[in-house]
Amino acid sequence: MTGSPATRSGDSDIVVRVPGDVASWPRRSSGPGLVSDRESWARVIRQARCAASGLDADEWFPVSTEVHGARGEAAAAIAICQVCSVRSQCLALSLRHWDVGQHGVWGGLVAAERAILRRRMLAHRDGAIFHPSC
Repeated sequence: MTGSPATRSGDSDIVVRVPGDVASWPRRSSGPGLVSDRESWARVIRQARCAASGLDADEWFPVSTEVHGARGEAAAAIAICQVCSVRSQCLALSLRHWDVGQHGVWGGLVAAERAILRRRMLAHRDGAIFHPSC
């Protein structure tokens, strides 16, 4: 890996746009107003628009590993995510539970975008300088 710990070579030219409240993604249920992962999963399962979208499952799992290609392949799925009321919770869960969240479209982002975002957020959490536009 080259560059700062927050980026991988080639990541710096990719802008990842996320809902504002995803920045709190590492938080767990430990105080008033915070919900557990179990509660978050239940809410996403109950309210996510993806289940009733009518899209074929393949449309949620682009083949391309490159951001722009994958976004093109998953455009219909991404459009559904853009208007989903649990988009940010869905994205946060995918970042916390990487074993599941590293595949497909979650919160309107393809796997390559979430990988970039996750690397940046982990680097920020671990003390590296975090620049949202990196």
